[in-house]
Amino acid sequence: MYAIIRTGGKQYQIAEGDRLRVEKLTGEVGDTVELNEVLMVADGEAVKVGQPVVEGAKVTAKIVEQGKGKKVIVFKKKRRQGYSLKQGHRQLFTALEIQGISA
Repeated sequence: MYAIIRTGGKQYQIAEGDRLRVEKLTGEVGDTVELNEVLMVADGEAVKVGQPVVEGAKVTAKIVEQGKGKKVIVFKKKRRQGYSLKQGHRQLFTALEIQGISA
């Protein structure tokens, strides 16, 4: 059984027991989170596709980690102008462990 969910403006294909990193969600490590934006649920041959979401379907997940990703360097330069700008950015993330999918 697997599902496709939407969180943080992105879509993820998940199954029970998977671990994934999503955009920052509120909560502490060890809390459980319900993800209600389930776009599709597949259980063997039975497939439910939502328009846009599957009614009554939800995914429960446990927060495993809250942290920051690797640093991304943003460098801007304009030639012959004496202009250069260097910035760094670390995106916040939440690591989830999928505990259950209910359709």
